[in-house]
Amino acid sequence: MNIAPAIPAAVPAALPRRALLAYGALGLPLAMAALPVYVHVPRLYAEATGMSLSLLGVLLLGARLLDAGVDPLLGAWSDRAGGRRRLIVLALPVLALGMLALLHPPSTMAPLWLTASLLLTYFAFSLASVAYQAWGAELGSSAAERTRLTASREGFGLLGVLVAAALPGLLSSDLAQGLSGLAKLFPLLLLILASWTLSVTPPVSATRSAASGNLFGDLRRVLADTRFRSLLLVFVLNGIAAALPATLVLFFVADVLQAEAWSGAFLALYFASAVAFLPLWVVVARRYGRLRAWLASMVVAVASFVWAAGLGAGDIWPFALVCLLSGAALGADLTLPAALLADISEQPQGDDEPRHRAQAGAYFGWWNLVAKLNLAFAAGLSLPLLDVVGYRPGGVEGSAGLVAVYCLLPLAFKGGAAFLAWRWRDSLEPAR
Repeated sequence: MNIAPAIPAAVPAALPRRALLAYGALGLPLAMAALPVYVHVPRLYAEATGMSLSLLGVLLLGARLLDAGVDPLLGAWSDRAGGRRRLIVLALPVLALGMLALLHPPSTMAPLWLTASLLLTYFAFSLASVAYQAWGAELGSSAAERTRLTASREGFGLLGVLVAAALPGLLSSDLAQGLSGLAKLFPLLLLILASWTLSVTPPVSATRSAASGNLFGDLRRVLADTRFRSLLLVFVLNGIAAALPATLVLFFVADVLQAEAWSGAFLALYFASAVAFLPLWVVVARRYGRLRAWLASMVVAVASFVWAAGLGAGDIWPFALVCLLSGAALGADLTLPAALLADISEQPQGDDEPRHRAQAGAYFGWWNLVAKLNLAFAAGLSLPLLDVVGYRPGGVEGSAGLVAVYCLLPLAFKGGAAFLAWRWRDSLEPAR
């Protein structure tokens, strides 16, 4: 009889800080690619090509809906591809090409050019993003490590947003020339930061095998995970609560605060605050749990928008405080839910060997679909509501209605998210 003592399984070594930073670096250029599509492309094509706003809206919405619908399929496919890094390497050159095409509109055939370049950019961005997020979930050997990986990725992403927002104006006072310069610099930044990520970040454990079986069956099984559905519902409500003020902030600054010249400074403060407070949320999550830290950030966001509801013309510094606090809450929103999802994707319900089978891609595919639809739903809800309450941009007419939609409507969604997160706290993050 063998009486030798059992040898305990080796505990994976914690990732060093340089690996955490290297993993997050790719988040910067990916965020840079996302911002111009949301912010600059409508104005660029309207001014440079003379396209009607109605046609622009139809093309942008159609491309976004198609893009969102493809995300779960890309996620499930990435689980079968046998290597997240290879998919990222495949997607990034296509993304660089798509950005160059998208930000250089032609004088003729502009609708066709816009549609083709949007689809190319969206496809490459979605494939790279889903594979990148799933890679981070698989890299982490513990809940705390997955939180740090997510924080690194989202912190670099927020820096990318700041760079993409500032760079066109720094390169040229002309929008088209500034965006052209951004598009030409983007491949170089993408090459440098992707090389850092891919060369320094360690590979996933060799014991993990690619997913097999029916792709659509795996997508259905992900949705059958009750913990995932619960987290997804909280994420939807909280995401809409965040997207509503993001859609309306420029209207609020211009017509309620009457401080349009401060718009850029307010946005910069908002995103800079999110970056600055990320390390604090990681510390709070490590000590009290990620769900409780996320709930605390919701309380901060609620307090900031209750405060904003009482502001009026000339309240620049009080609104700066609103941007500081709501930006701090944004840092938690970007990091903690995705870290909880990474845990669920690594230990799905009913799976006895989660660490040996790739599956995170399907989870993050559904997640990204919902994140994109949140933005569309927020715009589709808030803008018609402004018409209903009688708000007209450029004046004081209906400004009380604008305040209600900008400040108070998000509170209902945020409150619902907080209630459900607390109610389901034991399943979303079991006691440690």
